[in-house]
Amino acid sequence: MVRPLSLRPLPPVVLMLLLLLLPPLPLPLAAGDPLPTESRLMNSCLQARRKCQADPTCNAAYHHLDSCTSSISTPLPSEEPSFPADCLEAAQQLRNSSLIGCMCHRRMKNQVACLDIYWTVHRARSLDSDLCLKFAMLCTLNDKCDRLRKAYGEACSGPHCQRHICLRQLLTFFEKAAEPHAQGLLLCPCAPNDRGCGERRRNTIAPSCALPPVAPNCLELRRLCFSDPLCRSRLVDFQTHCHPMNILGTCATEQSRCLRAYLGLIGTAMTPNFVSSVNTSVALSCTCRGSGNLQEECEQLKGFFSHNPCLTEAIAAKMRFHSQLFSQDWPHPTFAVMAHQNENPAVRPQPWVPSLFSCTLPLILLRSLW
Repeated sequence: MVRPLSLRPLPPVVLMLLLLLLPPLPLPLAAGDPLPTESRLMNSCLQARRKCQADPTCNAAYHHLDSCTSSISTPLPSEEPSFPADCLEAAQQLRNSSLIGCMCHRRMKNQVACLDIYWTVHRARSLDSDLCLKFAMLCTLNDKCDRLRKAYGEACSGPHCQRHICLRQLLTFFEKAAEPHAQGLLLCPCAPNDRGCGERRRNTIAPSCALPPVAPNCLELRRLCFSDPLCRSRLVDFQTHCHPMNILGTCATEQSRCLRAYLGLIGTAMTPNFVSSVNTSVALSCTCRGSGNLQEECEQLKGFFSHNPCLTEAIAAKMRFHSQLFSQDWPHPTFAVMAHQNENPAVRPQPWVPSLFSCTLPLILLRSLW
């Protein structure tokens, strides 16, 4: 006798995945209800599209973005975006339209047309949220930034890259690129759940080539730094300007000097980087294992990067500022702000001058620098 087939309910995880793959939909209709009409939907994509057509700016941006979607691919986090700047600009122009957040119903009339609009705008919404991608495009649009970035990109790519050449090109980029571009690339804010954005930020300095393949002891890393006069001076500058005065993150000097000193280390033996793609914690690529009697000194050197409230707050403040540049409430266009910063001598990269020691530096750090 054939046993009747019993259907088991899908596991909750599978149900959640299925729901995530579907576009946002209102509650389904009862079995006897007629097919829904546009007028019964809140912010139907068909209605939103008609409103957009009545606005010449919105209509032109939508048509341009629609033509972009066929050529836009979703890159791996470590890859460069494969879409032009004008597509990103079109996505920017749609951010205040009713198309953002529009919906389609599974049983509505003209469902295919509605979903076509939805997925065109969905791509715009994803482009509009990745600020690291936007700062990369701003660098691409600037001849000097683009040239310097390509130079270190070529030097730091490939399975057989030479680390010393990669570091030299990174040092050149952060010395010569305009400060708003350099800080925008490295200190771009990401949404907490946007791993692609976070990975792009972490890969800014090409860590697979720029950082040592096996983490050395931090004191050995410092010894290598001391053998290079430039690296030694940059480390002194960083420990002076990023010295925290209290647990609230107050710096010994201005936050801008701390960030400038932090970026000055990139390309030296003491190159720091973001720890992961999900937060903004930074650290040296080193360990304190095997430090023996110098364990405390090693932990303090390592902690000056990974547990430094002054540096943490300086990075957070700059990321908040960068987020404001693309905020709907920001009164000035981002491109104009970046251009103004490039023309303003007050915010250009300043020639590096070794700083005098702050009298509040920990004695253990002062002792290690002489």
